[in-house]
Amino acid sequence: MAFISDRTGVVSFCDYTDCVSRDSRVFEANEIIADAGLVDDEDGFGERATQKILYMIKDTNWWQAYFLVADKGSTNVSTQGLIDVPVPNANKFKARIQDWTDLCVYLVLYEYLLPKVADFSNEDNAEYRKIGFYQAKFGTLFRTLIDAGDWYDFDGTGIITNAEKMPVRVNLTRVR
Repeated sequence: MAFISDRTGVVSFCDYTDCVSRDSRVFEANEIIADAGLVDDEDGFGERATQKILYMIKDTNWWQAYFLVADKGSTNVSTQGLIDVPVPNANKFKARIQDWTDLCVYLVLYEYLLPKVADFSNEDNAEYRKIGFYQAKFGTLFRTLIDAGDWYDFDGTGIITNAEKMPVRVNLTRVR
C-alpha cells in the first residue's frame, strides 16, 4: 500500500491493513488487538514506527555523511562537536516504497503489537518467537535499505539522480 498522508505530507509508511496482511494469524488468534483499540488511528502505531525509523536513519553514519556531501555549502551544519543533521523528510522517499512499508510493519509488529499478546514466561509461545523473527527481518531490511541508498530524493525534484543514489561510507578516525 502507498504511504499514509495527511495535509502536511507523509505521516506513516504503513497502516492497519498492511499489518494484517503481513501476519493475519496474529490478528485472528488475538482479538485483544482489536478489542483493546490497539489498531485505531489515535494510537498511531504506524506513525510512531515511521518517526522511529526516520530517527534511526538520522543516527546512521550513512545519513550524516550523505547529508554533508549532498548539502555542500550549507550553513545549517555545525562542525563543532556532533554533526547537526536534520531528520530525513518522509515526503522525499521516492523509491522502494514497498520496502519502507514492510520495514514499518515489522517494527509495528515486533515493538508495539506482539508484546501486547506474547506470553514472555513461555519461550515456546508463538508470539514471543515472532517478536525475534520480525526484529531480525527489520534489522536486515533496514541495513539493506541504508546500504543501497537509492530511495531518497535529496534535492526534492521528484527524480532520484545518480548522484543521489551513491551511498557514502566514512570511517571517522582521530588524528593527533
